[in-house]
Amino acid sequence: MRAALVGLDFGKGDFAASLEELGLLAKSAGALPVVTIIGKRSSPDPALYVGSGKAQEILQAVTDNGIEIVIFNHALSPAQQRNLERVLKVRVVDRTSLILDIFAQRAQSHEGKVQVELAQLQHLATRLIRGWTHLERQKGGIGLRGPGETQLETDRRLIGERVKMLRAKLGRLQRQHATQRRARNRNKTLSISLVGYTNAGKSTLFNTMTKANVYAANQLFATLDTTSRRVYLGEVGSVVLSDTVGFIRELPHQLVAAFRATLEETVHADLLLHVVDAASPTRLEQIEEVNAVLREIGADHIPQILVWNKIDAAGLDPAVERDEYDKIRRVFISAQTGEGLDLLRSAIAEFAESSQAEEPDDAHVMDGDDLRFNAYRQHTNQ
Repeated sequence: MRAALVGLDFGKGDFAASLEELGLLAKSAGALPVVTIIGKRSSPDPALYVGSGKAQEILQAVTDNGIEIVIFNHALSPAQQRNLERVLKVRVVDRTSLILDIFAQRAQSHEGKVQVELAQLQHLATRLIRGWTHLERQKGGIGLRGPGETQLETDRRLIGERVKMLRAKLGRLQRQHATQRRARNRNKTLSISLVGYTNAGKSTLFNTMTKANVYAANQLFATLDTTSRRVYLGEVGSVVLSDTVGFIRELPHQLVAAFRATLEETVHADLLLHVVDAASPTRLEQIEEVNAVLREIGADHIPQILVWNKIDAAGLDPAVERDEYDKIRRVFISAQTGEGLDLLRSAIAEFAESSQAEEPDDAHVMDGDDLRFNAYRQHTNQ
């Protein structure tokens, strides 16, 4: 499907990197980006987001290049999306809808599919009016309740019922996860979650460390479903390592809410391995985006070790960096070649030994560790 990408620079953040990411998202969804239209504004146009002049420029590009879909690097309101489609005469998709579509394509497990459907329905519920504009009626008196409003009410009720059912399903899945976590806690098993920006190499690292066969590819959102495996670390014994969905700029809130069942593994982990693409020029911004999502889901208090992955592509050597408290701050590895994995295993073992030696029996995470890790986490984007 031939696509036109549209991005407006509002003078905030790394505009070029965000637009490049939109191209990767479009390709991940199966689109072929043919042309990119950019512009600058101080604020979005209420009706068309880009303004009437830029809308005509996009229309010309659509006509000249045989464009079938226009993808915006922004979140559009239902009215803006409807108005743009009227002007451009092709389908218009915003960044949120694009990410939701990719998630729908990639979800494999029952839990993943339930979470994606919930997020899609919540997004759709705000846009129902788009399909019924030809039947709209004004409210206000007997005889003025047209079939359009009736149909909208029916659709909203059906979506509401489906959302309620999906939330109940996810509630049951959360209870199952809680039971599994309680069993691990009784066995004093350390729980570790891999977190990081999408395509940072989490699944490759997970496969290398656990000898598992989780799908890993050089594309955005290759992994949606959380997978957990036991890893044996010599004298420390076994730990549980979990692979999780990757984060991204402007991750739709519907997805964060819907994937809360999956992200529960992250919230209740004892240690986060924050995997970073060391070869990415925007790695520091990506670290902050991941930390922002961790704050949103209530996992920002959990100790982190930054795992700088893809050192082979970045021209770096395997290494370990410590903070002023002699806690391991960064480990430099390549999950693809295996360089530095011995250092990472040693870092995990060191954390596990420290936790076993100092953590009270009834504590989830030692207060002292929390304070020390919070103290050095402010240095993570240096």
